[in-house]
Parts: sequence; structure tokens; C-alpha cells
Amino acid sequence: MQRITGWSVGSSNAPPLDGITVLDLTRVLSGPYCTMLLADMGARVIKIEQPRKGDDTRAWGPPFVNGESAYFLSINRNKESVTLDFKKPEGRDLLDRLIAKADVVVENFRPGVLKKLGLDYETLAATHPRLIHCSISGFGQTGPRSQEPGYDAVIQAEGGLMSLTGAGDGPPYRVGIAVADVVSGLFAAQGVVLALFARERTGRGQRVDIGMLDSVVALLTYQAGIFFATNEAPHRLGNRHPSIVPYEAFRASDADLLVAVGNDGLFRKFCAAIGLESLGGDARFATNADRVARYQELRPILAAQLETRPRQYWIEQLSAVGVPCGAVRDLQQVLTDPQLLSREMIATVEHQTAGALRQIGIPIKLSDTSGTIRSAPPTLGQHTESVLAKDLGLGAAELEALRTSGII
Repeated sequence: MQRITGWSVGSSNAPPLDGITVLDLTRVLSGPYCTMLLADMGARVIKIEQPRKGDDTRAWGPPFVNGESAYFLSINRNKESVTLDFKKPEGRDLLDRLIAKADVVVENFRPGVLKKLGLDYETLAATHPRLIHCSISGFGQTGPRSQEPGYDAVIQAEGGLMSLTGAGDGPPYRVGIAVADVVSGLFAAQGVVLALFARERTGRGQRVDIGMLDSVVALLTYQAGIFFATNEAPHRLGNRHPSIVPYEAFRASDADLLVAVGNDGLFRKFCAAIGLESLGGDARFATNADRVARYQELRPILAAQLETRPRQYWIEQLSAVGVPCGAVRDLQQVLTDPQLLSREMIATVEHQTAGALRQIGIPIKLSDTSGTIRSAPPTLGQHTESVLAKDLGLGAAELEALRTSGII
């Protein structure tokens, strides 16, 4: 396969997945997020899209940047876009030839859809035993609900996250990002890497089966632990922590502040720093268990004191004695933070039509073989001719015939 990277396979500075080719049959968020993570770490990702339409998210907006969806642009960098109608015999032949050259296929169709097309794991594995086939779906490939579609908001509701999010006396809320999609993409990328590692030992590929409901339930951690310990479902607590007090947001005189007082020693330091030193020695609140039990009694005292000064004053006082705290910030404040800039968590790439395009950087920092942002998200079909010509050997006349017939 032709490469778009600036290093040679096996070179000392190559990212971890250099030399791996991923055929991306996904769309919307969970699948594209997975394949972007793989691409960031050096994999060559060829994104297969519908001719003339492309990934659904290309039409999601506003906002658009010179006609390009901001949503699509946020999760599709480092990829090559090939338009291909693989439901037609000529397109399917081209897809099969690309699969033969790939290490990984990633898809997020509803279970059973690709089986009808002969693109399911069992069919492909019979011909390509080293192929890794990753499927992301709402409820996984097995079980009584496997045929149901998976949408982020529905999975947040069905997976219990909404029951835990929001004020105790208010309605349930979904998280402010599509966390079910994103965490499923994260687990899918991890599963692909694990399958690649296993293939080095066995020489065989395997299926990676990611259910969005499974992924969300895996996030429940200590909340599930509370249920297992008590057999009672935890309730919504707003910003309050169910097992640590004080560990939540408070209002300063001008803005919101988050404090995270994780042990008894920190509580005493916290009380002294905010001018309530006697409270740190109050027997009613001596231990974390006491503070959890007397939360309704303790919180008004703390809230009244913290409202007397500006947020930055409290941050300086608390930070000076090692009490974890922080400002509740909006994205304008977050995405201009010098700390994030110094960590290269805001990157700029040049897009073919959108121009200079800011992107979230790569959070995994490896000392020797870190990932890179090599190219902007592709325009629809930007790489169709180059991939089919260089990788499959198609000539100009063949490409023109495919274009005329609507295959590409």
C-alpha cells in the first residue's frame, strides 16, 4: 500500500502503528473516533464513503467552515477518503481488493447488515485469517437486544448515566458530550491494538466486538460498587460526590469553584485556608464518614464562607496548602490554556477548503514513538483516485468508467 507518512516502516521515530492499514467502514462518531485514534498513532486509515453523500456527519451543522461540517472535521483527521459504492458488483470487487491489503476492518453497522453483504467477521476471516475485524454497535453482536440500533442519548439513558447526572430534585440529564460514542470508540481502538498484539504471537486475526451499552456500564465503576454493596440504586447528587465530602462545586463571590477534599488531613487544611480553622477540629466532621453523614449540616457552612471572596482568591489560598481545587471553566478558557498549549493539545492543520483548522491534540505522549497529526480531515473522495490507482493499479480510463457509472 502507498503510504502518506514521512518516515520509513520500522524507523526509530515511526509511531507505534506505522505499517498497519485500517479500512474504515464507519460513520458518525463512535467508529470515526476509533479510527482517528488509530490514525494518530501511525496507522494508515482509508475511509470508505458513499459517493456524493459521504459520512452522515458531513451534513451535520451549523457550524460549517467554508462548507465543511465542524462536527466531521473534529474526528476525521489523518485519514484518506475514498468514495465507493460497494453494494454494486464493481464496487464490491474494489472493496475486496482493499480488504486483502488491510490489517484491520472497522465498522459500526447494525449487527447483521454486513453479513448480508458477506462482509461479516466469519466470512472475511475464512479468506483473510490475519484480518482483525472490529464491530461497534449499540448492544454488541450477541444477546437478545443485539439487533436494536444504538444512539448515544439512548445508551446514556439505558446504561444508567442519566440516572446519576443532574440535581437530586431535578430531571436526569445526559452528559454534555456524546460520551457513549466516545468511550465506545476508545474501547474499540484499545481492542484493535490488543488484537494486533495478539496476532504477533499467534499469527491470527480475530473479532473485536464492542457494544455501546457495555462500554457505558464499564464507566459506572464505584457507582456500580455502591449498588453491589447496598443493593440500592445510587441517586442523582448534582455535583456532590456520593462517598467524599466536600468534593463538589461551590459558588465564590464571582464564579464557580471546584474543591476536592479527599481525606481528613486535607479537610483540616481546607478549613484553615478558608478561615474556618475551628471547623477542622469539630468532632461532628472529624472523619470523611462523619462528613458524608452530616453533609446537609456541613455544606451550608462551607458555602456561606466561600461566597465571601472571589474565586481566584480561594484558589490561591487552597493551592498554597496543597488542597486540590480548580475553576469551573468554559471551553474558551480551556482551549486557550497555556498548559494545554505547552502540551501540544491544540494543533493547527491546513485543510483543503476550510483553511487553517484547529484540532484537539493527541493526549497519549510517548517518549520515543509518539503519534502525530499528519493531515487534515479529507474532503469527500479526496483520495479516491490516488488509492485506486496506486494501491490497486487502476488506470485513467478505468477510473473514468467507474466515475461515470457512479461506483466512485
